[in-house]
Amino acid sequence: MSKSKHNGRPPELSLPPIVLRTDEAHRLSTLANSSMALFPRVAYFLARETERAKVVTDDCDLHDVVRMGSQVRYCDDKTGDVRDVVLVYPHEADISLKRISVLTPVGAALIGLSVGQAIEFQTPGPRKRSLRVLGVSN
Repeated sequence: MSKSKHNGRPPELSLPPIVLRTDEAHRLSTLANSSMALFPRVAYFLARETERAKVVTDDCDLHDVVRMGSQVRYCDDKTGDVRDVVLVYPHEADISLKRISVLTPVGAALIGLSVGQAIEFQTPGPRKRSLRVLGVSN
């Protein structure tokens, strides 16, 4: 008796290990849960990211890890485009200042990643994107 490789579901995307501080994990989980009705796809992705993260104490040194307020340099693996952004909560977002919300697909993908890590994620359309973290300053 053979099992279907994907059991009728699309294959799961490859997800690298991520790290969050306790306070951010709690705040991000609350944000994801409160945003499910308005932004279901990205809220679900952010909730999944917070659930799978390794959570460390708030005083843990995470100098190469993307956190809220981090300035992040990342590369789109498909296009080669390099971007510099600051990861912020939704009310602080301002694209003209390169401040992107954690409640966007790119923001939710970046949170908790370390320099050198890449993540593949679903875009609002049918495409998938892959980003690689090149640098982080907190």
